[in-house]
Amino acid sequence: MVSRSFCKRREMAAVFPAWIMVTILVLEASLVMGGFQASLKLERRIPLVSHEVELGRLREFDRLRHGRLLQSSGGVVDFPVRGTYDPFLVGLYYTKLQIGSPPKEYYVQIDTGSDVLWIGCNSCNGCPESSGLQIELNLYDPGSSSTSSLVSCSDQRCNAGVQSSDSGCSGQGNQCSYTFQYGDGSGTSGYYVADLLLFSTILEGSMTANSTAPIMFGCSVLQTGDLTKSDRAVDGIFGFGQQSLSVISQLSSQGIAPRVFSHCLRGKNGGGGILVFGEILEPNMVYTPLVPSQPHYNLDLRSISVGGQVLSIDPSVFSTSSSQGTIVDSGTTLAYLADEAYDAFVDAITKTVSQTVRPVLSKGNQCYLITSSVTDIFPQVSLNFAGGASLILNPPDYLVQQNSIGGAAVWCIGFQKIQGQGITILGDLVLKDKIIVYDLANERIGWTDHDCKLDLMIPNDNMFC
Repeated sequence: MVSRSFCKRREMAAVFPAWIMVTILVLEASLVMGGFQASLKLERRIPLVSHEVELGRLREFDRLRHGRLLQSSGGVVDFPVRGTYDPFLVGLYYTKLQIGSPPKEYYVQIDTGSDVLWIGCNSCNGCPESSGLQIELNLYDPGSSSTSSLVSCSDQRCNAGVQSSDSGCSGQGNQCSYTFQYGDGSGTSGYYVADLLLFSTILEGSMTANSTAPIMFGCSVLQTGDLTKSDRAVDGIFGFGQQSLSVISQLSSQGIAPRVFSHCLRGKNGGGGILVFGEILEPNMVYTPLVPSQPHYNLDLRSISVGGQVLSIDPSVFSTSSSQGTIVDSGTTLAYLADEAYDAFVDAITKTVSQTVRPVLSKGNQCYLITSSVTDIFPQVSLNFAGGASLILNPPDYLVQQNSIGGAAVWCIGFQKIQGQGITILGDLVLKDKIIVYDLANERIGWTDHDCKLDLMIPNDNMFC
């Protein structure tokens, strides 16, 4: 989900000494770092690349996701996780949190595009009672936790949320509240509470210890629209945005974790990968600055190259404003380009390969009949950003295999056109098989190619900080 929250830049966070542990979210295995880690298995409900899912269906998944735009301005921490993947529903990552005293378990969607963690509460109107994910849904009951407390309007955290439109105060009851309305008509409202987040810390060797951290999160008492549907229901949404109310910012302010997270999503063999509270260090990382004062993870895309040739696209197409820009969104399955950029991109690809493969149109998508490897035929693509950083896309990073016709494989351009809008969205199609680092402390995003499998999960003091 892409958030409506407004980015508010801060000075560089204090440097964390080597013994400070970083939090790790891990899919399919625990990742051991030289510092604090949290490990969560995350599960994807849409395959990153699959010939069984048509582009039109994937576009519909992403349309539903993009429709939920908000309309207003020392050890390993191991969280147990369950999940189910379904190619006919909107793709999402979700994990299990333990909150309260005694702790209860809640499944929440991992969302890099919103800021606030919120969970359905016991008095919720419209919260689904069952889930097509085959998970047991739970409602948070503030009265059942001995460490739960209400957040008042005079609380400085509430004041910070008011400034970013993530919280509000009506004056009645002195209760800090929120209302999030999404573009597809769905929404949630409720009030804020504070309670303990429980995580299991694995120290050096095999010793384990339970740890807790106080966090503030939303208690949802009303859900409307798609949030009421049970087919892809979870207990809430876990926002990874940049504002002060995000859990990553809260843990950073307590000195528990640095203000940086990373992910590495595998595009082969059923996907998988890791999402890390901390920075994955690789020698070939390149970085580009985040565009300041933006509600999303916006980057300054300058140009696109196909086969080493820069396309003739007016640079203003990629400029950032209130209605356009380039957004990194790990929750989007495909990738999207503004009209002018899309047409130039597809024309350049087709021109490069037209003598070798047969171009065809399939349900409005530019596709190609191929009898050999796409990596032998199709050119590299480069997305060129401010600061000289380029995101290199190999053919599987911008093509999606659909089916076969007469012994020839049908591969289609995975980039889609956003009609009448100047927005570029970089989804999992281009983010997969790469380490992506969201360095909020230094206001930059970095990446490098990587096979996101077991080797990232082997302890290596030189790999992580």
